[in-house]
Amino acid sequence: MATVGERLDQWLRDAHAMEAQAEQMLKVEADRIENYPELKERIQQHISETRSQRERLERCLEARGTSPSGAKDFAGQFIAVLQGVGGMPAGDEVVKGVLASYSFEHMEIASYRILIAAAEAAGEPDIAGVCEEICREEEAMASWLASHVHGTVQAYLSREATGSEAAKR
Repeated sequence: MATVGERLDQWLRDAHAMEAQAEQMLKVEADRIENYPELKERIQQHISETRSQRERLERCLEARGTSPSGAKDFAGQFIAVLQGVGGMPAGDEVVKGVLASYSFEHMEIASYRILIAAAEAAGEPDIAGVCEEICREEEAMASWLASHVHGTVQAYLSREATGSEAAKR
């Protein structure tokens, strides 16, 4: 049976890998967006936030005397590349990207809420604070996506109705 501290370390490594995956996924998505400048700009902003989140998690792991899992990080990045490549043939690529991003943000939010509880149980208030900070950033991104889904879908449908190739990306 794992101790609370061992679980916290494991989940911090998982979160680090999750952020590595998120960064790769967001990069692929941002690189493919051509005709939705507001969406592209917000995703690029979130890429910077994601890098910072990963760095903060690294410091949490170092403070606990452990390090990220290279294997988990690689696997997450590899999956993100496959997700990006898999969406390219879709005629509604931008809509699928928003769907994937919104879903991923909620998985991240849940992961950070779990980490906050684990850090508190392990007597690690500083790590809980870092995770609360990151969770708020993920909630902000999810909220932004939620408030822009309607407009993005409307723009996509309008462009698609005219047969414009601009609809896809």
